[in-house]
Amino acid sequence: MNKLEPKSPMLLQFPDAADMFRSLADDIVARLTEGVSSRGSASFVASGGTTPGDLYDALAQRDPPWDRVSVTLSDERWVPPTSDASNEKLIRTRLMQGNASGARFVPMKTAQPHPRDAEAAVSAALSAMPRPFDVTLLGMGDDGHTASMFPGSDGLERALDTQSPMLARGIRPADVAKTGERMSLTLRAILDSRLVIVLLRGAAKLETYRTALAGDDVHAMPVRAVLRRSLTPVQVYWSP
Repeated sequence: MNKLEPKSPMLLQFPDAADMFRSLADDIVARLTEGVSSRGSASFVASGGTTPGDLYDALAQRDPPWDRVSVTLSDERWVPPTSDASNEKLIRTRLMQGNASGARFVPMKTAQPHPRDAEAAVSAALSAMPRPFDVTLLGMGDDGHTASMFPGSDGLERALDTQSPMLARGIRPADVAKTGERMSLTLRAILDSRLVIVLLRGAAKLETYRTALAGDDVHAMPVRAVLRRSLTPVQVYWSP
């Protein structure tokens, strides 16, 4: 069992999703703009899944200096970028439109047959981005996974190893026949962020979040490795 610092992140609760996405878009834009103003460039790690789509639509209409912003993913399914299951497709069709079309995208999917074959290439591409990442957006599953760090998955231990310099690891979930192979940011990469935001919706996710805070076994609920870290600022955005 891996003991973690007993420090909870900031929980921001909103009456509805529209208010949450509006506030979160404001925060992300402010941080990306500050990054470009202070350091000449900025970076944004986007999450896949169904929850952040409306957020990306809102961000695409905002006007930070997108041409100085690099965008990548917290994780990716090992499917073609044209697949509806691809997180890259989500980002290209929902975020990198309108004002945000000028952002630079750093993909996690390569031509290699399996994610583990591409770990070095993806890590190198990520390492060339402005770091620490200005904003890293994560989700959380009902099983306590975040990015593609699933409980019981082949590759989880390597992804949690902060002593390794790797920024991406191939993941083979226990139910790989259903979920497929994945590429995930490592814990080291996630924690190398100026701010980590965990985006949640619904009562079930709020209960899972509270369960995660109540324990410290990161293998049972890998999201704990992010939520209980004291050196990287973490904010949780929640709405019904």
